[in-house]
Amino acid sequence: MTPAHEVTITDAAREKVRKLLDQEGRDDLRLRIAVQPGGCSGLIYQLFFDERTLDNDAIVDFEGVQVVVDQMSVPYLSGSTIGFEDTIQKQGFTIDNPNAQGSCACGDSFS
Repeated sequence: MTPAHEVTITDAAREKVRKLLDQEGRDDLRLRIAVQPGGCSGLIYQLFFDERTLDNDAIVDFEGVQVVVDQMSVPYLSGSTIGFEDTIQKQGFTIDNPNAQGSCACGDSFS
């Protein structure tokens, strides 16, 4: 049985992922979110398409969009929500993480 995680994805983000996957013309890709050391606050998010799965990956399917979190990142991302903004000021994916105690001005790293 594949372990689950507690990351969710908004409808807007799910639809954007679906459109990007359609543009790629591939049905073997999953959206992977990970936390890695780096950035000015200590940890950075990585969000990318991945065709592979690793041992102990946590995978949840959101109406055809699979979101994958590696075992080490699961506790850092528990309760997080992946969103997507498309406004004049900002376009891109967002991560709302209740576990982040602080973040830097660039918004790409957290502690």
